[in-house]
Amino acid sequence: MPDAKPIYVLNGPNLNLLGSREPEIYGRVTLAEIETACAARAAQMGRSVVFRQSNVEGELVNWLQEASDKAAAVVLNAGAYTHTSVALHDAIKAIAVPVIETHLSNPAAREDFRHVSLVGKAAKGVIAGFGATSYLLAIEAAALLANESKGA
Repeated sequence: MPDAKPIYVLNGPNLNLLGSREPEIYGRVTLAEIETACAARAAQMGRSVVFRQSNVEGELVNWLQEASDKAAAVVLNAGAYTHTSVALHDAIKAIAVPVIETHLSNPAAREDFRHVSLVGKAAKGVIAGFGATSYLLAIEAAALLANESKGA
């Protein structure tokens, strides 16, 4: 699939601090290291990645809308916006490409306010709790879903 559309990997607030932010929860792997690993896994599956991070909710919405035309699938770690963003929920519902919610930690095993995912209610599926491996599993799922779709 040399002309296959990329998988967008979108990261929300505070994920730029990975490696130093609460390592007991999120580990010591940096976002740059996750990007490298995602690109390698996607390449193994005949895909490339567009990897982005923003602390701004509207920017994530814009990237989801962009992905509608330019991506085969989206892996989204919306960070804290997972639990609060109706805008991200609506953006996911508005696009045809599959979105996979992912998290390093397991939100269901954390504080009560993290137990509700507005993103997950709109996403195709959720992969969480496996540390940086969550991203690799999500890349695999995204590639498989994209390969099942026509023209992706």
